[in-house]
Formats: sequence, C-alpha cells, structure tokens
Amino acid sequence: MQTTLDNPPKQGKGKHPPGLFLLFITEMWERYSYYGIRSFLVLYLTAELISGGLGMSDSQALLLYGNYIGLVYLSPMIGGWITDKLMSLRTGVTLGGIIMALGDFSLFLVQEKWGLYLGLGLLIIGNGFFKPNISTLLGELYEKNDKRKDSAFTIFYMGINLGGFFAPIVAGLLYEDFFYSTVNGVEHFGFKFAFLASSIGMIIGQVLFNALAKKYLGDVGTKKYKIQTTTSGEGDKKKPLTKVEKHRTIVIFILAVFVVMFWVGFEQAGASFTLYTRDFIDRTLFGYEVPVAWFQSLNPLFILLLAPVVSAFWLKMAKTKRGDFSVPTKMAFGLMLLGLGFMVLVPAVMMTGSDEADITMKASAAFMVVTYLLNTLGELCLSPIGLSMVTKMSPAKFASALMGVWFLSNAAANKLAGVVASWTTKSGYLEIYAYLGIFAIGLGILLLILTKPIQRLMHMDELEREQGEAA
Repeated sequence: MQTTLDNPPKQGKGKHPPGLFLLFITEMWERYSYYGIRSFLVLYLTAELISGGLGMSDSQALLLYGNYIGLVYLSPMIGGWITDKLMSLRTGVTLGGIIMALGDFSLFLVQEKWGLYLGLGLLIIGNGFFKPNISTLLGELYEKNDKRKDSAFTIFYMGINLGGFFAPIVAGLLYEDFFYSTVNGVEHFGFKFAFLASSIGMIIGQVLFNALAKKYLGDVGTKKYKIQTTTSGEGDKKKPLTKVEKHRTIVIFILAVFVVMFWVGFEQAGASFTLYTRDFIDRTLFGYEVPVAWFQSLNPLFILLLAPVVSAFWLKMAKTKRGDFSVPTKMAFGLMLLGLGFMVLVPAVMMTGSDEADITMKASAAFMVVTYLLNTLGELCLSPIGLSMVTKMSPAKFASALMGVWFLSNAAANKLAGVVASWTTKSGYLEIYAYLGIFAIGLGILLLILTKPIQRLMHMDELEREQGEAA
C-alpha cells in the first residue's frame, strides 16, 4: 500500500477519483486561453497596422511564433524545479494561472510591440508554474503503478482539447466576424477582443479550481516536498537514485528526442498551416467564408471524438493475453501517422503552388481536414501516453523537474517548428512538407526497431510486479 495520497476524497472501486474532473475543468479553461491565442497569433502579427495587426513579415512572424511557443514549453522545466523547492503543487497552479490571466489582459490593452512582448512574457512565466504542476498533481491522485493512469491522462487530455475546440471558434468569431469592419476598403480585425476572451477563460478556470479544490482534491498537492513512496520504503529526497530509477530516467530522455520530431511537425498547425490555410485553402462553406482560426478546432474536435475510443482500446489491450502495446511502440505509431498527414498535403501543394501573389487555384479544405485527422491520431498515440509514462517512471524526488524535462523536448521542437515554418517562405510548402513527412515516417520505423532495448531499460518486469502488488 502506498502512502502518497493526502486524504483524497473517497471513490468507488475502479472509478476515477473526483479530483480528476476538477483538474479536467481547470486545464480546459487554461487551454481555452492558450489555444485561443495560438489560433490567431501569426495572423495578428502579419496583419497590417491599419488592420489591427503588427505588420510583420510572414518569416518574422513564424520565427516569433516558434520562439514564443518554444519558451512556453521551456518554462515548465524552471517552474517545476522552483515548485519542488519552494511551494506546493496547488500553489504553483494558482500562481501560474494568475500570471497568465495578466498576460492575456496585457495583450488586450496594448496593441503595440512592447505590449506584445509584455503579454507573451507573462504567459510564458505563468505557464512555467501551471503546466508541470497540474500534470504532476493529476499523477498524485493515483498510486504510482495504478493501471487507471493511462486512462486518466487520456480523459485529462480531453479536457485540454475541449478548451482547445471552443477557443479558435470564439476567437475566429470575435476577430473576423463580430468585431471585423471595413472602412474605405481597409479591413480591420478585432484581435484585441480575442485576447480579452482568453483572459476571461483563464480567470474562470482559476476561480473554479480554488473554490472546489478542498472538496474534490482533499489535501492532495497542498504540502511542499510531498513525494510518493511504496511498500519498499518511505520516500526520501536525499536518497540517491537506484539503478532502476537511473535507467528509467534515461528512457525519458531517449523518448524525448523522438518527441521533438513529432512536435516540429505537429506545431505547423499554428504556424505554416495557418498561413497556407489563409492563402491557399478554399474556405467557403455554403456561401460563408470560414475563419482561418476555425481550422485549428479540427484537432481538438477529433480528439474529443476519438480519445474515448483510443482510451478504451488501450484498456482492452491491457486485459488481453498479449497485453498492451509498449510505450515506444505507441509513440512510433504516432510519428508514422504524423508523416502520413504531411504526405496528404503534398498533392494539395502541387496544385496550388506556394506563391500567394500568383494563385491559380485553391485546394479543397478536405486536404487540411484529413491532415489534421492523421496528426490527431498520432498525437493520441504519443502525447497522453508520454505524460503518463513520465509520472510512472520519474523518481519521486525529481517528479516535477522531469515533467519539466518532458516539456523541454516540446520547447526545442516548437522553436524548431518556427524555424522550419519560416523556410516555407523561401523554399515553398512542397519541399518542406514532403521532407517532414518522409523524416517522421522514418523516425517511427527507427523507434519500432529500438523498442525492445528501450523496454529493457524501463524494467517492465519490475513495473508489472509493482503494479500487481499495488492492486
């Protein structure tokens, strides 16, 4: 029996703890804030000053986008370390949420470059505290080897994407419809009101979290230095890592390298996909021109539809004689699906070309829809499984810090995603998308080949024994 759960609310046998659904709601509103801005940031940066934007070139905007998203994913490594040293998990979540709400509001108040850097800076800092701590807090609701963890993180991932689904729709309506105007032939977009909506969403999430945490989380996440222990002995942050813990930490770093490639491709959604959709995709639906931001609702929509199916599939596989697919195998599938998504766009780009000044025809929106579908299936194979793996295999003394390391791989990937996206302004979409597709499929095959050696480092036999004892 483990001793890590600080008086959590009681739950029925086999059911998820009620705290899961509070964290689901809190993360949903934070992701509403994040994905709202992500859906139109590049459009805001590239729109002319007179149109309510900042007048940057496509290349400058894509590089800035990559830097911002990269720092968003880098900050959890620092925030996780600070939390491990100075505060409880719940304090970290609240502090991060407040800072992010201020960042969103700064972007609403000031439509100048200094306001942009102030707002994005606050969002980066706030995310550093919020992101690793809410994920680690979710892990603390379960005993270390609880078989429900993969299912819990997939449900949690649905919360992320519920917010991610509504945010681009609201943002698109605000900047491109409700507050859009044309004066003397000059367009003006209501980007500032989309920023305000993100701030309001962040505030709602924090009010709910702090009002309901005591009821649904009990004392979980309220104590500094609270770590997980097993029957083998009480946790001690001063105790050196065991051989098994060292091996499992190595696995986290190895898989993080493959994760980098996945997110380089996946994050084209907010970067080059946004500009390609704006310029080369036929967005007319029953006489209405669909806002560019709405296409970014496709990914979370597909997750909401498919996550329950995938979650049930993993649980069913775990109960079979063969057992579930290993973590490296699932991630390999994710990479290959991502690659197939890019290959779908290749014939679309062959039809449209890459020069927005000389467009002979636009591609059907179906190309982008199928690409988002394949990328989403890849994401479901990789991201929630990866989060669950980190919480299972991280040594207790480095739980938040290693969650931060996991997000560090995202940071490197997002920085690279911006750089790769900027290449499309020089080399064109065809060459970049074809290379990304081939490289992702190749890496997926390589990871499949390396699955057995990686599993040995994971010490799966010991992990299964620990799970049996915990049950």
